[in-house]
Amino acid sequence: MRVAIAGATSLRGKDLKDWLEEGGFPAVEIRLVDEELASGTLTEVAGEPAIVQNVTESSFEGLRFVFFTGSAAFTAQHGPAADRAGASVIDMTGGLWAGSHARPWIPRLDALISPPAPSALPNDHYHTWVAPSTPAILACSLAAAFAELSPVRLVIVFFQPVSERGEEGITELEGQTIKLLSFQPIPQLVFDTQVAFNLADRWGAGSAQKLSDARMAIAREVQRYLADRISLPAVTLVQAPVFYGHAFAAWAEFNNPESEERLTTKLKSAGFKVIPPEEASPSNLTAAGETQPMITVPERDGNVAHGYWFWGAADNFRVASVNATQIAERLLAS
Repeated sequence: MRVAIAGATSLRGKDLKDWLEEGGFPAVEIRLVDEELASGTLTEVAGEPAIVQNVTESSFEGLRFVFFTGSAAFTAQHGPAADRAGASVIDMTGGLWAGSHARPWIPRLDALISPPAPSALPNDHYHTWVAPSTPAILACSLAAAFAELSPVRLVIVFFQPVSERGEEGITELEGQTIKLLSFQPIPQLVFDTQVAFNLADRWGAGSAQKLSDARMAIAREVQRYLADRISLPAVTLVQAPVFYGHAFAAWAEFNNPESEERLTTKLKSAGFKVIPPEEASPSNLTAAGETQPMITVPERDGNVAHGYWFWGAADNFRVASVNATQIAERLLAS
């Protein structure tokens, strides 16, 4: 079985390659392709030297799966070619959401809520599957965990790392930190605002992207995946001065009192690793490399009856990589 990672030099692509190898995915070949500017990059696959190839129409011939991990525009441009070549396309960028045959999927939640679209037919290799982003996976998982309890409201605040803007975001946070400690002017080419030692609900006007657009993209992913099957959570996004990992605070309120034990069981059923109070709290550091999102046991609010707080964190690349490979594994088993 041969697969390709399209957008292989992106942070998302690098993590997926690592996970395909570490997780034991049964691929006999992992082909690395990317945009022309990134082609020729020397890397390795399974311990052997490998060169990232420029993507062409023939790049996808003879492949069982193509994972798109680069930019959404890159995916929108080349996704149809992978489909025409007969591969199962798994989009991790959101670039193919608008396609009439694109089906979002979080396999881990199938036991809690029905999938938003029928599963692939046996030997049907010609569908596009959208693997949601990590924040969308977390939001959908929390909503699915508590769906049976009919919460009055569910609210989630995500704290986004700079790695969501790629290597450039990481470099800018590093540069800002060094310059601030040296009392020098800070670089702001990516965010057009100070992200080091700061929390912000927006980027500067000169930023090529808007944090509000990223916030709305998560909300759209959640709405499309849950598709009116269960109540939608409210989500918002804050820029945090960290390199990797999405931390989040969640609030759930119910009509009736719920035991901490029952809520914990529900969280585990939705794929969360529940951290007891005596262990280190979930954080960007403790979540690094973890295949499951981490969350605390529920904490009752002091003022609102039947209201509970949660704190959690997830590796913003690894959780998405695991979900994408689970989609492929389900398709192989169908």
